[in-house]
Amino acid sequence: MRSTKREVFRFIFWGAINTLSGYLIYVVLLRFFPYLIAYSIAYALGIFLSYFLNSKFVFDQELKLSKAIRYPLVYLMQFLLGATCLYLLVQLLRVNKFLAPFIVVMITIPVTFFLSRRVVKGKAEKG
Repeated sequence: MRSTKREVFRFIFWGAINTLSGYLIYVVLLRFFPYLIAYSIAYALGIFLSYFLNSKFVFDQELKLSKAIRYPLVYLMQFLLGATCLYLLVQLLRVNKFLAPFIVVMITIPVTFFLSRRVVKGKAEKG
């Protein structure tokens, strides 16, 4: 349990670093591309940066091409869960559309952590 708690804190820390890096990449790319292209490139690079950071600094695992190829599925699941939660919060529960994304993040961070852990480390450890 202690190991998982440490991983969660590292996941949040390195996730913040990844988010900041993605934003900086986006800003640099704006000098060369229209904003949607810059965003798309920065987002894609952010997925693979996330795989690198999570493998090396969160879960202490070696990089593997097979895992890097599967890792974008984590972000696809995160997006689908986030979009669904956002819709439910705004449309059904009448949560303010400016507040709802903060609730979505609180829901998606744990799911993204466990999905990332599953892809990077493999099957859950016994014991």
